[in-house]
Amino acid sequence: MTNQGWVLETRPVEKLDATCLAWREVPLPAVGAGSVRVKTLMLSLDPTNRIWAGPTESYLPPVPLGTVMRGIAVGVVEESQYAGLQVGDVVQGMMGWKEHAVLPGVALTLLPKDVTPEQWFGVFGHIGLTAYFGLLEVGQAKAGETLVVSAAAGAVGSLVGQIGKILGMRVVGIAGGPEKCKWIVEELGFDAAIDYKNEEVGKRLRELCPDGIDVDFEKVGGEIMDACLARLGLRGRVVLCGMISQYNATSIPEGPKNLANVLMQRGGIEGFIVLDYLGRAGEAFGKLGEWLATGKLQFATDVVVGLENAPTALDRLFIGANRGKLMVKVADNG
Repeated sequence: MTNQGWVLETRPVEKLDATCLAWREVPLPAVGAGSVRVKTLMLSLDPTNRIWAGPTESYLPPVPLGTVMRGIAVGVVEESQYAGLQVGDVVQGMMGWKEHAVLPGVALTLLPKDVTPEQWFGVFGHIGLTAYFGLLEVGQAKAGETLVVSAAAGAVGSLVGQIGKILGMRVVGIAGGPEKCKWIVEELGFDAAIDYKNEEVGKRLRELCPDGIDVDFEKVGGEIMDACLARLGLRGRVVLCGMISQYNATSIPEGPKNLANVLMQRGGIEGFIVLDYLGRAGEAFGKLGEWLATGKLQFATDVVVGLENAPTALDRLFIGANRGKLMVKVADNG
């Protein structure tokens, strides 16, 4: 059996692309006791791929040079020596950017029979858990409050804004371009949108959030985060979920200019990683599934076909070309 994949050859200086990666035949170990062989069906592309490829220790160690690029994927079990999984089961795991993987069965999550890979990555999985726990637990969101969401047309942001509306919040999304802004307002139900490519974010926040921001769900960092800090309301909370504007930076960016307002407003900034909440995943799945089934929650997917296109597709996240969850279709289940 051949097994093609993307191997990390050099650390990215700016963006992670095919100049840093090599398309190679990669080893496929035998299936030993307690392990399974999985065929990759769908690969999730996430901003954290860029962090993992860099030299800096984060919540996970850097991907070692000369090894397959790390990535979350959904696949189908082809061979199993693990009692908890059978051939044909569809699972999620850290399979990497390759066609097949052999992994311990305990490291895999079994998908429900009626959930597709697109639904899993678009609503459930790490994206849904990030949106759910980030807003409810870290943000302590409440009805009647004002929520601002950056990267609002992305996978996490689009869910966060909708969950905010379900909770009874007033929701303002920040997105790039009139089409995305129209989508989050007219189809997803956001109260207002700011087009950061064509509007002055700080000015629009003053107009749309006259009483301040209660929860800033921050995915971008940089100037957009700084504008939100300037409008933070009394006891406002910043949920620091990502800082995608800085991941490709070649030097250390300047720090926020409006931190003093966090002090004056007695606000808080808290970073979080979704891994902290995996033990409570069932709680989120129940609510997300209920909202999806009743039409209160929508999701969008941006699917690129072919694992060979993964490096090029990843850049869509950093130029704001995607709408909803970005993923790569690697193979069909069959």
